[in-house]
Amino acid sequence: MLFKPTIRLAFASVVIVLVASAIGFRASVAALNLYLRKEAVPLRESLDTIPTKLGRWKRVGIDSRLGDAMVESLGTHFYLDRQYALDGEPSKGVLTLHIAYYTGMVDAVPHVPERCWGAAGLVMVEQPAMRLVPVDRSKWEMVSGPKNRVTGERYPMAKVMDPVTRSEEQVVLPIGETEMSVTVFQDEKNPQFRLVGGYLFIANGRMTPSPYVVRSYAFDLSNRYAYYCKVQCSVVLHDGDKAVEQWTALTADLLTELFPTLMRRLPDWSAIEASQSKDS
Repeated sequence: MLFKPTIRLAFASVVIVLVASAIGFRASVAALNLYLRKEAVPLRESLDTIPTKLGRWKRVGIDSRLGDAMVESLGTHFYLDRQYALDGEPSKGVLTLHIAYYTGMVDAVPHVPERCWGAAGLVMVEQPAMRLVPVDRSKWEMVSGPKNRVTGERYPMAKVMDPVTRSEEQVVLPIGETEMSVTVFQDEKNPQFRLVGGYLFIANGRMTPSPYVVRSYAFDLSNRYAYYCKVQCSVVLHDGDKAVEQWTALTADLLTELFPTLMRRLPDWSAIEASQSKDS
């Protein structure tokens, strides 16, 4: 059946408005230098090249490899699962270090470990809480680094020694406090133990413990590129009352050694910002 002329006219008007809106939207996005789809930023070096010895911490065992189902759940093939023992002696403390790197993705909620530990049969005995981990910054250079384009703060800098050439290199560190989201779990079969785990994110040169804030950092529409990296430390401890304090001390010591060498492998966001400023 043929539609009445008035209906055909209304339909044509709607189509014209939709087409014009789409063209206008794309033109506005281009004119404002907004990027709805982010381009991937490759790692400078593979995560598994992080040294097996970090200060007093030494790797024990071999790096874990996740199965296909776990990798799919994690959402990335770029990860590191490794255990470090203080002075190489598990009796002094063993931390499980998990790092996962994401880039070239559409806006998504980051994977967080609370769901996995709960699904594994562990019972949450303390709700996730933000905790400042006192990483030692005494060797960081805080005043002469490049400025972050969003906040105007200067990036901290630190020296990293190449394990092969033995030459030192200045590395740009992320902006922000080393605050982590910390959760305590208990295994009902072994109630005397506590699993304490905490994580933070590094996204486009900035740190946050929040999986929601990291989205605003990584998917800022003014940036053509985007990445974020989850850094997670967990440990099984006996003492329930002081477990979080013990985890904090161990994690702070490991992260002090880890951060400069990790940032040598992540993208240099200050260089990416400089290149985007030249292009705009």
